[in-house]
Amino acid sequence: MEIKKAQKVISKTYFERDAGRGLSKTFLWFVEEVGELAKALRKGDKKSLKEEFADVLAWLLSVAEITGVDMEEAFVEKYGRGCPACSSSPCTCAPRLFAFGEER
Repeated sequence: MEIKKAQKVISKTYFERDAGRGLSKTFLWFVEEVGELAKALRKGDKKSLKEEFADVLAWLLSVAEITGVDMEEAFVEKYGRGCPACSSSPCTCAPRLFAFGEER
């Protein structure tokens, strides 16, 4: 399924409820799902991972819909030509360290 179609499915199913709840509370649900994904990653349970990845994507698409962002368009604009910084795929940028000491 294309991202645009997935966003339409989520919008048709949940937009009224999510928009009624508001952006801040809907975003908090998204963050909660990211936390559940983190737990599933620690456990390594494939079934739970699939469910939590799906939930995270669904809530992200809902937040995008509330804010009027077309996720497929946004993704293609930023990553459609490879790395946004060097335009290569795979990325040829020098690794950067983040606050928790991991490279990206």
